[in-house]
Amino acid sequence: EVAVERAGVATESIAGSWLADQLHLTLARGDLAVIAQAIPAWRANQLPRIRQLNDWVLQTRETSELRAQAEQMGRSLLEWLRNHEGANAEHIQACASLPPTYPMAFALAASQTEAGVRDCLLAYAFGWAENMMQAALKSVPLGQGSGQRILAQLSREIPLAVETALNLPDDERQAFSPMLAILSSQHETQYSRLFR
Repeated sequence: EVAVERAGVATESIAGSWLADQLHLTLARGDLAVIAQAIPAWRANQLPRIRQLNDWVLQTRETSELRAQAEQMGRSLLEWLRNHEGANAEHIQACASLPPTYPMAFALAASQTEAGVRDCLLAYAFGWAENMMQAALKSVPLGQGSGQRILAQLSREIPLAVETALNLPDDERQAFSPMLAILSSQHETQYSRLFR
């Protein structure tokens, strides 16, 4: 919302480019890379590694708004997992004690499937893209046709973002996006908001 108000994200083309940049600059090199490492860690019961990855995610949330979002979504997904047949109760308890972030809770849910890590990352990235496209529809505002074109554009970009995440070692993982942090800080006090 603040990107629309203050950063000139006011057309379909600009919104699509803005989201593609976020996909490659923050999601691929941050959350997707963490999830790529967390899924096998959950599967191998490497709880100290899970805590280390979760701590990194929390440290990358530069505003209270971004941190609250990551934690609320993590708790919500964890609550869903508690009611899901076949969920690992020990892992759910371990995740709850972190406090859980959304990437760690997603990795836990994905680890309980037979899907490969790449497929799990594709699913996570598409869910992110669909959510961001819906936010753009409401904030810019845009029509449904624009939303479908943006989603198609992001869908073409997702495989490259996933490959980047799969090949990123710990010391190259990062979430450096100063403009996103500045805009999030401004959004916390924006007069009219649809989203947290």
